[in-house]
Amino acid sequence: MNVIPAEVVTPAVMIDADILGRNIERMAAAMLSRGLNLRPHVKTHKTLEIARKQLAAGAVGITVATIGEAEVFAADGVKDIFIAYPLWVEASHADRLRALTATCRLAVGVDSADSATAMGHHLGADAASVEVLIEVDSGHHRSGVLPGEVVEVAEAAAAAGLSVQGVFTFPGHSYKPGMPTGAAGNENEALGLAATALTSAGFEVTTISGGSTPTALIDGETVATELRPGVYVFGDAQQLELERCTWDDISLTVAATVVSRHEAAGGNVRRVVVDAGSKILGSDRPDWATGYGRLPDYPEAKVTALSEHHATVVWPDSSELPALGTRLRVIPNHVCLAMNLVDEVTVVRDGSVVDRWTVAARGRNN
Repeated sequence: MNVIPAEVVTPAVMIDADILGRNIERMAAAMLSRGLNLRPHVKTHKTLEIARKQLAAGAVGITVATIGEAEVFAADGVKDIFIAYPLWVEASHADRLRALTATCRLAVGVDSADSATAMGHHLGADAASVEVLIEVDSGHHRSGVLPGEVVEVAEAAAAAGLSVQGVFTFPGHSYKPGMPTGAAGNENEALGLAATALTSAGFEVTTISGGSTPTALIDGETVATELRPGVYVFGDAQQLELERCTWDDISLTVAATVVSRHEAAGGNVRRVVVDAGSKILGSDRPDWATGYGRLPDYPEAKVTALSEHHATVVWPDSSELPALGTRLRVIPNHVCLAMNLVDEVTVVRDGSVVDRWTVAARGRNN
């Protein structure tokens, strides 16, 4: 059982430095062995120190979700950034994109002819300085066009003066039990069809970008040139229940204190309440998840309800109900939300605090 350092005031996000480092190195080595570029999605951690570690381990650049995130990491010296989002660019956005291209290689996503035209219009003579990847729907059915529709978008982008470099997708339907392997196949097929369509239409395809944490370590042939996993640095309760990581791979937990306890009586279940609610754990819970989080030191315990500052934990009969004041570690369901809810994280090693990191891109949502 890992010890929560005495100086940690709960609730607090803690990162185990050794496990974090191991996760970063393992993914980097896996991508290298497959001949793929690694471009991790830093919206998961939003933290300069972790991005530096990913780049030092061999990542070719980073992925972000917003212009604001790109600005934070570019200011820290990152030279290769992909905004993996179908941007709708207006004049104010164009000014910020221009500023970014002065310091780094910048690629952005589009998924319609209209958005490509608007982007080129507002960038004007600077349009060619922004690279474009067309988003393809590979089965998640969120944003993205079907593979057969990429040429229309690419032609509009080229006519608007943008530099079309290739295609990307997010196999988000991999975030369901039993789905990662099938989603990886869907991703490969969709990217292959889209890239072939662009090549046949006379476009030079230099980047074919895919990947999610549930699919990134699935072996097999792929047409992708790069993958963009994000959650792998931390792991979370979703990844555990999808069997895409183990308990030993979890590097981020929330330190919490038992503030209320209830033995089974009058039809009630044995439970405790800890001081880590939705304002630090996040409230995301897919319909297949067993709860709102898990406890690494008590695998059978389940976080069954969240309020803003309360987490109700149903306690297994096989373990003694913890006393008031007991400090417990909780694994968030969706770690990206937890990182966006705190200003600072505590870095620990062997039960001691070794550093504190600012969540530098927190709140940079546009």
